[in-house]
Amino acid sequence: MKLNIQLITAAILSTGGIILLFCGVFISPQGEIHESLLVGFGEVATFSGALMGVDYVYRNKK
Repeated sequence: MKLNIQLITAAILSTGGIILLFCGVFISPQGEIHESLLVGFGEVATFSGALMGVDYVYRNKK
């Protein structure tokens, strides 16, 4: 059960990070959220999701 939650969290973090990276690049800043904040958080979320995904794969490798 714990590994399934880890896999779902990794997928959500990776997907959300990639979406924020695209938003930071393609949406012009309108004063609400600066693009550097979107890009920075997108990179962190994508990296965290990737690490959790790699950890999941190696824990289930037999």
